[in-house]
Amino acid sequence: MQEETFYEKVYAVVRLVPVGRVTSYGAIAKYLGAARSSRLVGWAMNVCHGEQSDVPAHRVVNRIGMLSGKAHFETPTAMQSLLENEGVQVIDDQIQNFSQVFWDPSTELGWD
Repeated sequence: MQEETFYEKVYAVVRLVPVGRVTSYGAIAKYLGAARSSRLVGWAMNVCHGEQSDVPAHRVVNRIGMLSGKAHFETPTAMQSLLENEGVQVIDDQIQNFSQVFWDPSTELGWD
């Protein structure tokens, strides 16, 4: 049996982020036991848009709630629109009430 790649593990976690919630690159990396790999999580999100269309990449933001990955969506406003359609308020590329909508996989899922 083939072992999952790091990207596949990232996608599996992102698929669990509930509608109307967001997580961060760093929170995913930490949950996967690779706390210093938040940038690699970002790369996984950047390349998932075609082949992994079931990954809700719009729910992954940076550690302060900024839409840092918005340039990798089909339009500059697509990430914000997707979040707003789920009830997440965004102003100037910043998630409002970030601490209230933040979903931490280490807390929500427990440690592997």
